Amino acid sequence: LICRMEKEELKIVNKDEEDEMELQGYRVCRWRVAVVSLGVLCTGGFLLLLLYWMPEWCVKATCTRTTVREAEVVLPRFPSFSHTHTHRGLEDREVTCSTVLNPFYIFQLFSVILWSADEYYYYAAAIVFMSVISIATSLYTIKKVFSVCRANIEEALSTDLVPGDVMVIPSNGTIMPCDAVLISGTCIVNESMLTGESVPVTKTNLPNPGEGDKEGDAAYSMEEHKRHTLFCGTHVIQTRFYSGELVKAVVVRTGFSTAKGQLVRSILYPKPTDFKLYRDAYLFLLCLVAIAGIGFVYSIVLSIMNNVPAKTIIIESLDIITITVPPALPAAMTAGIVYAQRRLKRIGIFCISPQRINICGQLNLVCFDKTGTLTEDGLDLWGVQRVEKGTFHLSEENAYKDTLVKSQFVACMATCHSLTNIDGKLSGDPLDLKMFEATGWVKDLEVKGHSVCCVLMQSAYEIGIVRQFPFSSALQRMCVVARLLGEKRMDAYLKGAPEVVASLCKKDTVPEDFAEVLEDYTKQGFRVIALAHRRLESKLTWHKVQNVNRDQMEANMEFLGLIIMQNKLKAETSGVLQDLRRAHIRTVMVTGDNMLTAISVARDCGMIPPQDQVIIADALPPKDGQAAKITWRYADNPSKHVGKAPRLEPQDQYHFAMSGKSFAVITEHFQDLLQKLVLHGTVFARMAPDQKTELIEALQSVDYFVGMCGDGANDCGALKRAHGGISLSELEASVASPFTSRTPNISCVPSLIREGRAALITSFCVFKFMALYSIIQYISVTLLYSILSNLGDFQFLFIDIAIILLVVFTMSLNPAWKELVSRRPPSGLISGPLLFSVLTQILICLGFQTIAFLWVRHQAWYHIWTPHACNSSLRANLGPEHNSSEERDDHNIKNYENTSLFYVSSFQYLIVAIVFSKGKPFRQPSYKNCEDHYLHQCSHIPT
Repeated sequence: LICRMEKEELKIVNKDEEDEMELQGYRVCRWRVAVVSLGVLCTGGFLLLLLYWMPEWCVKATCTRTTVREAEVVLPRFPSFSHTHTHRGLEDREVTCSTVLNPFYIFQLFSVILWSADEYYYYAAAIVFMSVISIATSLYTIKKVFSVCRANIEEALSTDLVPGDVMVIPSNGTIMPCDAVLISGTCIVNESMLTGESVPVTKTNLPNPGEGDKEGDAAYSMEEHKRHTLFCGTHVIQTRFYSGELVKAVVVRTGFSTAKGQLVRSILYPKPTDFKLYRDAYLFLLCLVAIAGIGFVYSIVLSIMNNVPAKTIIIESLDIITITVPPALPAAMTAGIVYAQRRLKRIGIFCISPQRINICGQLNLVCFDKTGTLTEDGLDLWGVQRVEKGTFHLSEENAYKDTLVKSQFVACMATCHSLTNIDGKLSGDPLDLKMFEATGWVKDLEVKGHSVCCVLMQSAYEIGIVRQFPFSSALQRMCVVARLLGEKRMDAYLKGAPEVVASLCKKDTVPEDFAEVLEDYTKQGFRVIALAHRRLESKLTWHKVQNVNRDQMEANMEFLGLIIMQNKLKAETSGVLQDLRRAHIRTVMVTGDNMLTAISVARDCGMIPPQDQVIIADALPPKDGQAAKITWRYADNPSKHVGKAPRLEPQDQYHFAMSGKSFAVITEHFQDLLQKLVLHGTVFARMAPDQKTELIEALQSVDYFVGMCGDGANDCGALKRAHGGISLSELEASVASPFTSRTPNISCVPSLIREGRAALITSFCVFKFMALYSIIQYISVTLLYSILSNLGDFQFLFIDIAIILLVVFTMSLNPAWKELVSRRPPSGLISGPLLFSVLTQILICLGFQTIAFLWVRHQAWYHIWTPHACNSSLRANLGPEHNSSEERDDHNIKNYENTSLFYVSSFQYLIVAIVFSKGKPFRQPSYKNCEDHYLHQCSHIPT
């Protein structure tokens, strides 16, 4: 019975999937709530704050376990994470509370109350003023970012639609409020919100079962039937329908279940990124708290020995804690990040996650997408290579020669595409557009009858597209059925990956040297497309063609030849990669393109040096009872297999390359080999978006700080998961990336790393300075407590406002060093050199203050300053003439020891700031601050 109850209390959702989650049910318990309420009263509300910061503790303290079915509260837990958390919404109240009730601000509130009780009104008022400004700035920044996310969520939600509803798509287009599958008609859709590519995509209706299409007989799947699905948030530009039938779609997902909803949810609740600096900072603060505890006990003992009143003992003792643990530390630590964010904005890099700037200072590996990132977006037609009678012709630069313009080869180029005419302008895939423009044909502006017509410019030579089988990434090809106007027989034209097209053609039409020619082009980095043609039987009428099976249509084709497209490197790519390599920052290519093309581009841009070997890992999944296996081959000689595993000497320079399919097999079946492969893997081709994210996580598992640079939301998961994700696209989905560059090339990457290093070193400098500032003040106050004295209100104000704040914000101004160096800044505060420098400075400061404190008392002019109103016992021993003739000194401030320590400590603050203000090789020297500020001001003066 007990075992059964435990199973009912725990429910597993999405079992064996990446987002597997355990749900634990709880029910509110009245007597536990009563006990917790009593604890809140006894602790003055502190217990309530603690339970707010730890929501899991709150649930367990006020509730008892029950079944998930009967639960009033549910705790989700992800087995893959080491922590438990509860779901929080994005209400304004939650955002405000989570910011205002930050532990640091609560500590500041405690300090202000204590200072007010000790009559430090001016100092308390100054701290309150600064805290209010800091909180207001944080709330403004957070709500500004969240307003973007909230707008996206509102666009994705629809209260009127539920799965199963049939909706009519307007003919003039619309923004999709849900995920829906087309059941009739076709749509031209802009999916840039999800894919990052502003290329219109043609969506066709889902085939009906029994039409002879294998796809129509299969159960609907979002992944397999992507070309029939309209995704939430995408823009339907245009619709087409035949025979008067409306364009209709069935709703399949709404809200957060949609593709856009999942994107927004992953943005709002990403996996946490751990950073050693922040963990060490908390450990360092605990050490300061321990030192404060020693001072706390010391002040109590000293006060009791001198018969100080109880109220004064409590206030003075607690004051030691507020001195040792600096309340202004969060604001000081943020200063360097804020200045770095401004400098990044100045060079066109925008940041929505400022804390990531520090982490970017540790990047030692950067992944790059290929198309649109390393290379230009568009493709240029390099040439064509036709085939006649099973033999290749010599390559030709263009296809609009008089002898070719009416050939089947050019007819295939003119018809086999997914271009559409929008407001008199051709739109579609850049490859299709370049290919079509090379024919010298034009697209008719109207749909004639049941066909979309292509017209030859020089004469009335028209070809109508009767039926289109859109491009399928799974099939790697597309096909159209066309008819030359005036003829009865139709033609089928096929375009796609060369290996796939060749496999569908008659063997006698495919040249014998096909593989060698193809390999030669791909090694040079060209993108190769193959064309094929088939003359259809005269019995196939228009109506029969609409119901014919795609497999039947694409069989027994005749091979027409190859189209060779060139994807040029961006001008800045090689230089940036060289700078990164010189700084010992590893670079990796993650692309959806062909393997050999990707390797060729990697060599051209210098990612793979010419003398290094490239080994391709081909992994095959288990099949027919055989275990999964990996074969190895050299990229320069694909036919030559290395064997079961490559034997390489340590001094050999080599790189692994693999496809997305191989990566998936290795991830699932060769976990022990995965880390070795990612340590030397340079090219990852044919990678799906989720595989890019998995690769980032695999690289992070071997202790790399990983950056990711991509040009759109198809890289969204990887951009979000990386330590530093940089989007080169300013489209809507770039909100998922911590950084967005207005400059559409990778020159932003070294700039971000340099600013990250400068911000990280600034954080170290500020943290060490703030820690020493607290220790210096702690030493001063502790020495003064021995004579029942303290620093005055205006002395505290002068130190904290005139010295500390001015120094902190000045030492944070240092700009980044102008070039990347091979060294990286340390990632943590707990290190030998850093601790040695801090401890040395503490001993020096302690020594000088102690000497000053004792030395002044041995001067000939020194006499003990007697406070007039320090406490009641001393006031009783003083005559009335003292109270009337001289000013009251409640805190025994006006004495020689106070003045001496105040002057000595003031100089110590400045000396420590100079010592800890590190410059080269990560930041420019401090004297550059004024120079750069002057130049920046001058740049705004009109000539």
